[in-house]
This record gives sequence, C-alpha cells and structure tokens, in this order.
Amino acid sequence: MSVRVGVIGVGALGRHHVRTVGRAPGVTLVGAYDPRAERAAFASEHGGQAFADPRALVDSCDALIVASPTRTHREVAGGALEAGRHVLVEKPLAAGAAECDELLALARGGDLVLHVGHVERLNAAVRAARPVIRRPRFIEVRRLAGFTPRGADVDVLLDLMIHDLDLVLEWTGAAPSQVQAVGVAVLTEGEDIANARLEFEDGCVADLTASRVSQEKLRKIRLFQEEAYLSLDLGQGTAEIVEADRHAIAQVVASGALAEAVGGGLPASPPDWGNLVRRRSLPALAGDPLTLQLEAFLAAVRGEEAADEVRAATGEDGARAVRVAERVREALRLRSERWRR
Repeated sequence: MSVRVGVIGVGALGRHHVRTVGRAPGVTLVGAYDPRAERAAFASEHGGQAFADPRALVDSCDALIVASPTRTHREVAGGALEAGRHVLVEKPLAAGAAECDELLALARGGDLVLHVGHVERLNAAVRAARPVIRRPRFIEVRRLAGFTPRGADVDVLLDLMIHDLDLVLEWTGAAPSQVQAVGVAVLTEGEDIANARLEFEDGCVADLTASRVSQEKLRKIRLFQEEAYLSLDLGQGTAEIVEADRHAIAQVVASGALAEAVGGGLPASPPDWGNLVRRRSLPALAGDPLTLQLEAFLAAVRGEEAADEVRAATGEDGARAVRVAERVREALRLRSERWRR
C-alpha cells in the first residue's frame, strides 16, 4: 500500500525530508506545513501541496514527519499521535524526559509507530563498523561545527551531542553509572560547547565533546575494544579497524622471538613487529541515511521488518538519549555552581 506522508516544519531538515518522501517508492507526499507559507510551498516542487492549517495536513495523512523546532515536538508530535497517526520525529524526541514519556504513552496507547531521527545510526561508517563492535572499553567522540541559528533553541546537548549519546547507548547497551561534564555558553544562553565523560558498570568509558562554535567541522569516533581499535569518520562515511593478527602473533611466539624481546634480549632474526597488527578499511555500505531512515519507518508502519543493518531509532531509544542528556545537563549545572563559589 502507498503510505500517505506529510511533513510538519520545512526548515533546513524539513526540506530534506520533503525531498526524500517525494522521491521514495510506495509513498505519497501529501504535503507540508510550516508557519512560514513560503517554506511550505517547497512541497509543491515534489508532488505535494502546501497546507495553511497543520490539522488539515494531519487529517489527510497516515503518517507524519515532525521537523519543527525541538521545543514544539511534544505539542506537534503529540497532536499527530492523538489523531491516530504514526510519527517520525526529528531528534531529539522532545525537549525533556517527561515530554518524551508522554509521547511514548500516546504511541503505546494508540498502537502507533514512533521513530526518532537519530540518522547517524544509518551513517555509512556506523553501519560498516556495527558488526565488529564488541563490548567497547573506551569511546571517544568529537563533533564540532560552526554556529548556525538552526537548533539554537536548545543547548548543544540536545542540538548535537544527542546524536552521539544515542550511538554510545546503542553500543554499550546500558545507561551510564556515572556522569561528569563541563561546558560553557558562548553565543547563546545555553551551553554551546560541552564535554561529557560517561562511565558504565562494565568499565567502559565514553568521552564526548560537542561544539557548535568551532572553526572546523569534525565528526569522528574512536573505539577501543579487546584486540582491536576502530576509527570512524562520520563526515566522510568511512571506517577502519586495527586489530591483532593472531596468526602472526602465534608465529612470533612459537619462534621465541617475542619472549626474548620482552626479556630485554635481541632476537637473532627479529620479525617485523608491525605485522602483529593489521589495518584495514571496513566495506563501504551504500544507501542515503535519510532514505534508509524513511524506509525503516515505513516498514514499521506496514508491520514489516527492516533490513538487519538498518537499525532506526524507536521512541524508546530517543527517550533514553534525552534522559542521559538531562543527566549530563545536571552535571554541567553542578560544575558551574563550583565556579561561582
């Protein structure tokens, strides 16, 4: 069946959603709504129509994509869910954990699909690395960007770091046991640059930095795990792994060269120590992240299974990330109180 989809909010991200829905098979772009009529008119370029009343758009659709400002997510997405419509909300799910819980309750009560636009899950680098990530011991994330008014209605935690909180929580499979953070406001009333250190019960440590006032753009992640190190460049969509070569190590051990070198000796025929580890690029995976996200959402709406490699964020995933973001914000508050003493 063709799913009738509308988009609410046609800013920078909303335009991408309109374009993606308009060209996707098995979907009808009904149209779009935005308080600025000239933005809503963008839908007409992709087979939909501009709606002057959001309620009329909701009534005409089976599912809605909500790309309005974060602080409106509870009202806008909640209204669509109350009307019995499936909803994909741009990240973050809502401005606070309590609002997230209200949206989850509405989705459960109506047996509706609620997804969140944590699109970095579908980044080619993340998808390539996912099969080889096993119980990471250390995760380092650097997400730097220049300032733009888009997203400035919330702090950098909900604007940028929320992406990486979602990834870390997916990879660790648990909420952090301890949270420390530091951050400062530069151009807005909320923090514009922040660093968070998350510690987990199994010993994993995640160090995340997010900035929206940087002179460079950077989206890189490093993961340390048993016998391997992974490097992900989300900006380029590439990933590589450096891992122990068990065969080469066994040969060195069998020759006695390793024991001799560790003991301070000089092996008569020293091996090439660099061969004990190997570096390889992980296979690049095709697919536009926004298109994959839409396909996963539509599959859920139809009651179908998405492809194994496509793990779109559910409402529960989105709420989990917001809860941790609130813990990071509380850690920021406690540290700022120390500065004021």
